[in-house]
Amino acid sequence: MVDPADLDAVAAQLGREPRGVLEIAYRCPNGEPAVVKTSPRLPDGTPFPTLYYLTHPVLTAAASRLESAGVMREMTERLLADPDLAAAYRRAHESFLAERDAIESLGTTFSGGGMPDRVKCLHVVMAHSLAKGPGVNPFGDEALAMLAVEPAMAGILDPERWVP
Repeated sequence: MVDPADLDAVAAQLGREPRGVLEIAYRCPNGEPAVVKTSPRLPDGTPFPTLYYLTHPVLTAAASRLESAGVMREMTERLLADPDLAAAYRRAHESFLAERDAIESLGTTFSGGGMPDRVKCLHVVMAHSLAKGPGVNPFGDEALAMLAVEPAMAGILDPERWVP
């Protein structure tokens, strides 16, 4: 059961009522929710394959800023050229699918964020990294390391956990 106060905090972050929240998957060092783990199906039955959802407005804005700066394109180019990086990203995808399917299978191999073939959404890969910790999603880790050094991330990201 998710604490109603956490759901209220997430609603304030999103500007709408959150749907299908199973748990708070990551809290900022200051205690604020920043990532929710969402049911594979929303309460109305709609499939929602994005298991981890970034909710903190500072983090979502930062992810959007990195996306606008072309970070995803550069990551995808490296993914296509580096077999070890591609293997690590595929493992992240497989881990994501296994965890989601353990809750409820959607009968699809779509995991979100572009995994495993491209980097399509930094919001998803960052949320995955925050929820699971460093070493699971290489591109989420990389994006978080880029951001952790920014003063605006104080109290939101632990710079010792997301080292560039």
